[in-house]
Amino acid sequence: MLIIPIKEGENIDRALKRFKRKFDKTGTKRQLQTRKQFVKPSVKRRAQIQKAQYIQHLRDAEEI
Repeated sequence: MLIIPIKEGENIDRALKRFKRKFDKTGTKRQLQTRKQFVKPSVKRRAQIQKAQYIQHLRDAEEI
């Protein structure tokens, strides 16, 4: 549960912005999206390998 203390005289828009930023940092939304649908372990592993290959490609291109 997120608790955002609102300071005296603080604008509600600013407090809402702080709430959204804190909510994004916790990763709750991403976690809910991943739990929404089952992903087979082989598909997870394939995506992880593809991501690693992409990052390695970027690092190799950076060295050149």
